[in-house]
Amino acid sequence: MSDPIAQLIFLIVKAILLPVLIVLFVAFVIYFERKFAGFFQARVGPTYLGPWGSLQSFGDIFKLMSKEDVTPARADKPVFKLAPYIAFIPAFLVMAVLPFGPVGGEPNLFGYRFDYVIANFDAGLVLFLAMCALGVYGVVLAGWSSNSNYSLLGGLRAGAQMISYELAMGFSVVGVMLMAGSMSLVDIVDRQAGNFWDWYFIPQIVGAVIFFIASIAELNRTPFDLAEAEQELVAGHLTEYSGMRWGMFYFAEYVNLVVVSAIVSTLYLGGWRAPLEVLDFIPGPIWLFLKICVLIFLYMWIRWTIFRYRYNQLMSIGWKVLLPLSIANLAVTAVVVSLVG
Repeated sequence: MSDPIAQLIFLIVKAILLPVLIVLFVAFVIYFERKFAGFFQARVGPTYLGPWGSLQSFGDIFKLMSKEDVTPARADKPVFKLAPYIAFIPAFLVMAVLPFGPVGGEPNLFGYRFDYVIANFDAGLVLFLAMCALGVYGVVLAGWSSNSNYSLLGGLRAGAQMISYELAMGFSVVGVMLMAGSMSLVDIVDRQAGNFWDWYFIPQIVGAVIFFIASIAELNRTPFDLAEAEQELVAGHLTEYSGMRWGMFYFAEYVNLVVVSAIVSTLYLGGWRAPLEVLDFIPGPIWLFLKICVLIFLYMWIRWTIFRYRYNQLMSIGWKVLLPLSIANLAVTAVVVSLVG
């Protein structure tokens, strides 16, 4: 078997296997969030389905698949049905450029080179930002097409919120790009080779904090879940959805949570690299998995301990605090990089 054929087979296997693993992982992420929520609220969470309730997420999937899919009579039906897919698919596309291990090394699998990335795309950062922007359309179109006041307000809030915080997120990412001299996520991880003090979270601590806060708004999670504020908008853009279409929005939120945690790990925490070079004998995918788990727990901790902001406070933080700080961080980074270079 020639090397090109082997690489094609590896590509097909990775393109099938990685989404399947992410889906299974997300099911347990939902379970653990329910357990964490129970812990923070002095209750037990899921207990019945499977050992310690660990199969509850799978039971919910079958329940949603069996429920009736109701489409409002006055909704824009084609757009209403398409919106969940627009919100769901972009997260999986970002996975294609995420390196979860060494890329471009010596033959390491059956005598062939196996790269731990689906596509080594030179502008991986641009793809990530583009997919974030594309995901907004799913939420906005869901709110508009439902022909409901609550849904429309939720969609408008989501659009304004995500556009506002994407600016700060984009500027913070450019600081990493300047330090790495590349927009490829593979190159960014390679530039962080060494020990944990060589990772970008130290020189880019301001950008890392801004990116993390902005990512909470992008994920539409508490304290920035204004698009779904139950006390105000019932369920926001999800009000008129039911069955598996609602489930796709719900599932997309957690897929995005995993992907954004992987992006934060890649940009600021060395990606798949070990915190100390002496620990390099542990495979890179395991390190990336552990970093993703820590970040997911941090997102969950914030969700269940901080109150929701008012909408005007949300917008003020984005435009008056995060955006100026991200621009200042970019300016300082550009000056330092030009002087050092």
